[in-house]
Amino acid sequence: MKRIGIICPSEIAFRRFMPALQKCADLKYVGIACSSAEEWFGEALAETDPTSIAEVKEREWGKALNFQTVYGGEIFDGYETLIKSNAIDAVYIPLPPALHHKWAKLALEHGKHVFVEKPSTTSYEETKELVQIAEQHGLVIHENYMFIYHDQLKVLDDMVASGIIGDIRFYRISFGFPRRAAGDFRYIKSLGGGALLDAGGYTLKYAQYLLGESARLLCASTQYIEDFEVEIGGSATMVNDKGVCAQLAFGMDNDYKCSIEMWGSKGAITSDRIFTAPVGFEPFYTLKQNQEYSTYKLPADDTFLKSIRVFVDCMNNKTVRKSEYEEILAQEKLVDDFIRLSRHG
Repeated sequence: MKRIGIICPSEIAFRRFMPALQKCADLKYVGIACSSAEEWFGEALAETDPTSIAEVKEREWGKALNFQTVYGGEIFDGYETLIKSNAIDAVYIPLPPALHHKWAKLALEHGKHVFVEKPSTTSYEETKELVQIAEQHGLVIHENYMFIYHDQLKVLDDMVASGIIGDIRFYRISFGFPRRAAGDFRYIKSLGGGALLDAGGYTLKYAQYLLGESARLLCASTQYIEDFEVEIGGSATMVNDKGVCAQLAFGMDNDYKCSIEMWGSKGAITSDRIFTAPVGFEPFYTLKQNQEYSTYKLPADDTFLKSIRVFVDCMNNKTVRKSEYEEILAQEKLVDDFIRLSRHG
């Protein structure tokens, strides 16, 4: 059994990762790390957040103590302390995107497998470096785009394969949500904020899944609004060698939308919780044929647990691990292509 520690008592670690981890018999939770003063990522917020390092550390320790009360485990003083500990074999990194490369690299260099929240890093070159280190040492670098493991995707795939909507002509993928609270890392450039690395990554990931290996970006654009230093939204068009097209739209100052539309020669399928279905939630899809609409349930699932199990499979199986390397690099290549096209579009 492998032993895992968590860097930072974040909300997603508390609310989503730990409940799923408790269902996985192949990983043992050891403890959680709070940042030391030298490590405190809030230094990147110096110009936007007047909160002192001491105040933030106190708040983080409070979260860690609550973490310990609920889930047990040790509290490590410093991310580096946890990473270098002989008590763990793997780390979970739910930090803001700009910090993923630094801590994932240190973990890999100290022989630890890495389970990192999406995006893996903020650039293709950084991700490539992590993959190279992981491959050299026979370690895992797993990016947590957990929606891709939901059973609803397979049901929709099977519906398309059955021919019920004819030949696929077009996909439309949308993901956006209302503005978050002030100070959220998503709106801070130095922490890797921006709609592309957050909501946009989901749409790129799913489009590549649907279009296949030949999927490529044709055009991309970003949207900025006053008083924000990062892009607040964006859109893109992707196509594959068969000429099937996917239009993508995403944003983080939007009315909530989380949908897929599959438009065929004989009908269309739509579903509205394609990225964010929580544990136990039953999504649904609507089938449209000749102006007749029918609605059907999709299965409930636990995608965080499935993602953790893929992480375990990567540790135990070299072939699965290699496939994960390729998927991460393909995703970051799409993000880099989007940035390039949006700058020259």
